[in-house]
Amino acid sequence: MDFKVDLTAEQLTLKHTVRDFSSSILRPAAIKLDKMKPEEVIKSNLYWDTIKQAKEMGYHTAFIPENYGGLGLSPIELQIFFEELAYGSAGFAVALGVDTFPATVASLIDSDMLNREIIEPYVNNTDGSFIGCWAITEPNHGSDWLMNLTNKPENKMSFKATTTAEFKGDHWLINGAKAAWVSNGPVATHALLFVHIIRDKKITGGGIAICPLDLQGISRGKPLDKLGQRELVQGELYFDNVELPTEFMVFEEDMFPTMGKTVLAYANAVMGAMFTGVARAAFEEALKYTGERIQGNKKLNQHQNVQSKLFNMYMEIEATRALSRNVLEYNLQTMPPITRYSIISKVFSTETAYKTAHEAITLFGGAGISKEYYIEKLFRDTRVALIEDGSNDVLGLTAINELLRENRELYMS
Repeated sequence: MDFKVDLTAEQLTLKHTVRDFSSSILRPAAIKLDKMKPEEVIKSNLYWDTIKQAKEMGYHTAFIPENYGGLGLSPIELQIFFEELAYGSAGFAVALGVDTFPATVASLIDSDMLNREIIEPYVNNTDGSFIGCWAITEPNHGSDWLMNLTNKPENKMSFKATTTAEFKGDHWLINGAKAAWVSNGPVATHALLFVHIIRDKKITGGGIAICPLDLQGISRGKPLDKLGQRELVQGELYFDNVELPTEFMVFEEDMFPTMGKTVLAYANAVMGAMFTGVARAAFEEALKYTGERIQGNKKLNQHQNVQSKLFNMYMEIEATRALSRNVLEYNLQTMPPITRYSIISKVFSTETAYKTAHEAITLFGGAGISKEYYIEKLFRDTRVALIEDGSNDVLGLTAINELLRENRELYMS
């Protein structure tokens, strides 16, 4: 199933290779890990072996340019890659996506130090000893970060972040906390860290740092016990007078608005690709079950009402794929990217995935709520996605406010 018929031979090979890996390696592991307690997951050989196998395939370097040793995938190839990855496991796909954040941002900067300390160790790592995360969400600040990133062009934050970085001349002093929703937080070695910058005792704006998590003063909370995507481990990070070398503060106040929006735009665009794959997985479960289950002396898929449901699911998935590909192709070649396009892709794809899993549960009937069937896990995984990387309702407000601000005369006259 692929509406875009002009894929090259290399792109088709990528599609089938990643699909085979996600189906045979990621999905079976995710199903087993789903039944474990979070503390058991991060100690499990199965979890670490799965991460290592993905890294051995080079899948952690999808965003890293070829000149740095990465896969250097094009925008369309990134859409194919993340759709197929999430087809097997939403949680592992998100884990591998945020894993690349510190090194990918480092690759945007011409720095021998960052190449030596971050990019090379990350690209060459295949044993799971270098894992990245995106540390933005805080105990009292979640989706409101997104409103500030997109609607405060002068970098005037409407709140004080919990996590601050005070300039001390030869280092930054980091204090604060990141909330339990930090994906890979319990196992990450490095964080792309969003902070409030303090100079001369005054907050001067936002900043983005690449922070090694083995620095003195950093501690972690216990892994989060959650509804879905349980193969994706999440947890708090705490910073107590952490001394970060100045060169690791990669974007300060002047570049924070642009780079903050860029990170959000990339993250949401990738989520659009991922949950196209999750929606497809739910649809295929429905196709399989309705082709086997007999009701009213015939297979479920021979009933017109069921056929109508299946068609609507299929139609929305194809529309989601087209949208996610267009957004990735546009926003990965535009600087700065148009954040609202990525938001549209994320919101549309996650809601399509959730609706598809919901309809599939309906078609399964009582069997759909049994943990015997994979659709039950997919339903939980898709519900999580409506909040992940920004709650969909707040993302929607963020997008429309950006549009209104840029077209004030036309839309607010």
